[in-house]
Amino acid sequence: MKLAYMTGQYPRATDTFIQREIQALRQQGFEIQTYSVRKPNIEQLVGKEQKSECKRTFYLLPPNFFLLFISHFYLVFTKIDFYLRGIKLALKTSQPGIKGFFYQMFYFLEAGILAKQLDENKIEHLHNHIADSSCTVAMLAAQLAGVPFSFTIHGPYIFFEPYRWALTTKIEQALFVSCISYFCRSQCMLFSSLDYWQKLHIVHCGVEPELFNPVTHTGKGDRLLYVGRLAAAKGLPLMLESLANLKEVYSDLHLTVIGDGEDRHELKQLTQKLGLTQMVEFVGYKSQTEVREYLQKHDIFVLPSFAEGVPVSLMEAMASGLPVISSRIAGISELVEHGKSGYLIPPGDIEQLCQKIEALYLDSELRQSLGTHGCHHVLQNFNIEKETDWLAEIFRGSQEKKILPIRFLNV
Repeated sequence: MKLAYMTGQYPRATDTFIQREIQALRQQGFEIQTYSVRKPNIEQLVGKEQKSECKRTFYLLPPNFFLLFISHFYLVFTKIDFYLRGIKLALKTSQPGIKGFFYQMFYFLEAGILAKQLDENKIEHLHNHIADSSCTVAMLAAQLAGVPFSFTIHGPYIFFEPYRWALTTKIEQALFVSCISYFCRSQCMLFSSLDYWQKLHIVHCGVEPELFNPVTHTGKGDRLLYVGRLAAAKGLPLMLESLANLKEVYSDLHLTVIGDGEDRHELKQLTQKLGLTQMVEFVGYKSQTEVREYLQKHDIFVLPSFAEGVPVSLMEAMASGLPVISSRIAGISELVEHGKSGYLIPPGDIEQLCQKIEALYLDSELRQSLGTHGCHHVLQNFNIEKETDWLAEIFRGSQEKKILPIRFLNV
C-alpha cells in the first residue's frame, strides 16, 4: 500500500514517535511519502534520523505561487466533482469569524497543492498526525484528491478547542481515527456520534526495546532528568520550586533539562532567582541517541506536567529502568502504575512532588523495583513493533472494511 504521512512540522526533535512509526511501517512493506506544512527550524534537526527525513519530505510552505496555481487549475479540470465537494467541506469546517474564514482559505489553498501531489504520486491513503490545522489541510486534500483519509489524535490541546478544529466532522470524514490512549478515545467519543465509535482505534506511541538498557540502581538517587518542551505547562516551575525546598537537606540533587521551548528564558531566570544555578543544567535539544545516553546516567525521571497525552519521554525513561514521577492527568495513568512503576501526583502539588523525590533519592531498592516493573510494562504495551503491527492491520482492514477487535492493556 502506498501511504502519505502528513503533519504540521516534520521531522521535529520532539516528534520521534512519528518517525519511529513511519520507519516501522516501511519495514513492513508500506511505501510512505512524507508531507509537512512547514519545515522545522534547523535546531530541531538534531540527529541523522531527522536530517534524513527532512530531505525526503515535501513541504507546502513557504508557498510556491506557480505550483499553487497549477495545482488548483489541475484539480478544477480533472476532478471538478471532488473540488466542489472540497469547497463545501472547507466552508462547513471553517472557524468562526472573518479571521477564521481567511485561515480556512489558506488551508484550502495548501490542500490543493497537497492533493495534486497525492494524485501525481498515486497515493492510496493519507494519514495525518496531530488533529488541528495540519489535519484540516489533510482532510481537505483527501477530499480534493478523492483518497481515503485518517488521522492520529494525541491531545490534550485539541480537546480544549474541539469545535474550532471541527473535530466531529474530522471523525466523520476519516476512514479511521488512531487514538493514543483510552482517555483520548473517550474524548473522541464525546465529540462524535455513536455510529462512528467503531472508527476509533487505540494505537499507542511506542519505543524500540532493543535500544534501551535498564539501569541498575545503587546508592543515592541524586540525578534527576527532564526531557520535553520548555514550557510552564509542563510543570517545570514546580520542579524548580521543589528543588529549592529540598536543597537545604539534599544539596547534591542535580536536575538535567533536555529540550527547548517558548519559556526557556523565564525558566532560566527562575532558576537563578531560586539559587539553583549549580543544581540545574539546561542542555537544549538532543538527538535520540544522546537522550538514551542521558537516561543511562540518571536515577529519576520527572515530568510534573499539566497537559499531556501519553508522553513518549516517560516511555523511554521507563524502558531504561528509571522510576518516574508525573501528574495524574489524561492518559498518563495508562502508562505509569502508581506505586508499581513510578508515582503519580496531583497536578500542581509541590509538597507531594518533594516527598516522592525524597523517597526515591533515599531508597535504591525502591528505585530498582519501580524501574523494573515500569520497563516490563512499557515493553508489553508500548512496543513500537507491536503497535505498528496493529496499525498496519487497521490500515489494511479499513481499506477492506473489516470490523477489527477492541484492544486491551496487558497488566
